[in-house]
Parts: sequence; C-alpha cells; structure tokens
Amino acid sequence: MTYTLDQLRGLVAVAEELHFGRAAIRLRMTQPPLSRQIQKLEAAVGVQLLERGTRSVRLTPAGEAFLGEARRILAITESAPELAQRVSSGSTGLVRLAFTASATFGTLGRLLNELEYRLPEVHVELFEMVTREQVAALAGGDIDLGLARPPFDPELFESKLIHRERLLLAVREDHWLAHLRRPVVPADLAREPLIFHSPQKARYFYDLIVSMVPLPHERVFHTVSQVITMLWLVSAGRGVAFVPESAQLVGIPEVVYLRIDTPIPEPVELHLLWPRTSDNPALPRVLATLEYLMP
Repeated sequence: MTYTLDQLRGLVAVAEELHFGRAAIRLRMTQPPLSRQIQKLEAAVGVQLLERGTRSVRLTPAGEAFLGEARRILAITESAPELAQRVSSGSTGLVRLAFTASATFGTLGRLLNELEYRLPEVHVELFEMVTREQVAALAGGDIDLGLARPPFDPELFESKLIHRERLLLAVREDHWLAHLRRPVVPADLAREPLIFHSPQKARYFYDLIVSMVPLPHERVFHTVSQVITMLWLVSAGRGVAFVPESAQLVGIPEVVYLRIDTPIPEPVELHLLWPRTSDNPALPRVLATLEYLMP
C-alpha cells in the first residue's frame, strides 16, 4: 500500500467540502488533478473511498474509517518538524538523572518539581546509585546528570554545589545523650556502640566523619551503606549514628537528632554532577533551570 501525503490532503479536502470543485480551489489546484489523486489513493488502498454523484460527493463507510487515519497521519507529519526543533533546542527530550538514596530526603523532590514546572516537556528518568556508580555511569554515557557526593575528577566532570547541611547524631529518644543540653563532643561517645558508614559503599560519609569526629574504631558495632538502615538500627537500640540533617524528614520512630561540634558548621555536601562533554541538548536547559537552586 503506497500513497502520498498530497493524496491524503486531497481526500480530507473533498471529505470536508463534499465537492471536488471547492476542494480543488481550497488546495489551489484544478479539479482534474485532484480527481486523479483520489483515484490513485483508492487504487492504493484497494477500496472505494468516495461515492460520486453528478452534483455531490460523499464518503463511503470505508472512506469514513480511512478519513480518521488520514487526518492522524497528516497531523503527525506536520508536527514532526516542530518536535525535532524542540528536541534540538533542548526544550523537550529526556534526561537520565541518578541520585544517592539520601538525596531523596527533600532535595530530589524539590528538584523534580522545579523541572516539571519550568520544563514540562523534558522527561526525567530516575536511577538510584551511590556516587561511585554514578561516576561510572556518567563516564559511560548511561546517565546524563547525577546528585552525588564529592570529590570528583575535574578533568572528566563538572559539578555545582546544590545543597549543604549539618551532620547530626541520631540516638534513641530514651538514650542518655538525648538529655544533653549542649552539642555532642567526641568524648561523649567513648563508650557508645557506633553504627558506621561503609568505607566501601558510603565512602563520602565515612571519610567525612573520620576526619571530623575522632573516634575509636573498636566502638563500631555495625557498618552499613544506607542512612535509612542506620536509623532503623538506632531505633532498635543497636547504637548511635552520624547522619545528615535532612534524615530527620524520614520520621523513623523513637529516634532524636543531636547537634555535634564539627570544624565546619554544615559539612555535608550534595552536588549536581555531569560530564564535561554531552550530546544531550536537553541537559544545558536542565542545568540552567536548576541554577537558582544552587547556594
């Protein structure tokens, strides 16, 4: 079955005008070429689409059914160049965004809401990955953008700080530390069982805490990779844990959060991370849209 767009346009014009002469004038052509177009279309489709009278014309049942498809095909064809232009300009398209689990504590939702409001035709596909996995996926072209923890290789990636927050100590609400009227200091934790971040799977938090809060390693009772797991262990009375301030949003029962004396008031950082070279035209638009979220 082979037919042309001009033949489809001819059928639509005749169907709407119900007159070959008026349809020909509308298409800025004479009636004989229009009649030949319709005949060729009927031959290609293999059925009669129009019933022709001496003074009028009307669609056959097959013509009625085919008319809807003809209009759909023409609409797709006419919108295709505009769609290609929007994709090329970055106003529509797909951005693949990876995020760490702790980035879901407020930051990810705020970011997605902003993109949906300002770039409604850009679809964001989500992937949960630790920073190490994000770096590999960005380098391999599997994702376009990450919400990750530093440090990053500046020769391969560009990054911008998007969120900074305090480091807190999570304890059970009936723990003696919960009744302190001052920030916690390392000496307060000398005898406490610690729930610590994995040095392999949560390297950022592990290095951050070791550098800021000197503690005896023999007090580490559990090592895990996810903040939410740490909080449930705290709730079960398995120890105390260092978590980002945004972890309070999770609402784990029987857990309270205490201030800690640290050299930097807000040491926990979350960055937008992307490759220095990308062929995704939507990525620059996304980054420009998120610029105002960056401190």
